[in-house]
Amino acid sequence: MVRFHNVSMRYPTGYEALKGVSFRLNPGSFYFLTGPSGAGKTSVLKLIYRAELASEGAVLVQGRNVEQLTSAQLPTLRRGIGVIFQDYKLLYDRSVFDNVALAMEVAGHDPERIPGQVSRTLESVGLKERMYHNPIALSGGEQQRVAIARATVNRPPLVIADEPTGNLDREMGRRIMALFHNLYQQGTTILLVTHDLDLALELGHPQISMVDGCLTQVPDSAQP
Repeated sequence: MVRFHNVSMRYPTGYEALKGVSFRLNPGSFYFLTGPSGAGKTSVLKLIYRAELASEGAVLVQGRNVEQLTSAQLPTLRRGIGVIFQDYKLLYDRSVFDNVALAMEVAGHDPERIPGQVSRTLESVGLKERMYHNPIALSGGEQQRVAIARATVNRPPLVIADEPTGNLDREMGRRIMALFHNLYQQGTTILLVTHDLDLALELGHPQISMVDGCLTQVPDSAQP
């Protein structure tokens, strides 16, 4: 599903965010990506959906080298990846419902299917009663749950998430982790960045750990 082969990434300032990173995610696997702030975790996610490009090495998603994709091919790549951003990236001129429905519309789903699927997804993150509110009227934790609903409503084969429980209380954090676990049980591949090691340990999925742009722990199942 995802393979990093000796990937390094340098920003124009010269800062090296990643240094020789290699790992793989098999289809239907669930990994936590852990490490302190500045370890390079978000950079890994950006390379997967090609918001950034590697300076060295190769990033493959579903067998395709993402660096070699044309601009016309990028939307197809990204439609197959549910991305949950740390800063939400919601549209504040649309309702909660419309933010989530947009993901289905862009993917070309039958318009008659959209209302039911959006409602069920918002219910799963505890926001069904807020679906017609504007996201700007929601708390940070609620906005984060809208972002989670938007990323998962299409049941993409791959979900990558940057601290999806960072603004949630413990109870809601467990509920959201249970949602990710359910997606995993249905065959979705998941890579989830978290600083909450206790919550990660509760689910028991393996961890890929990073420090200063380098991998410090790669489970045998994720070895390249």
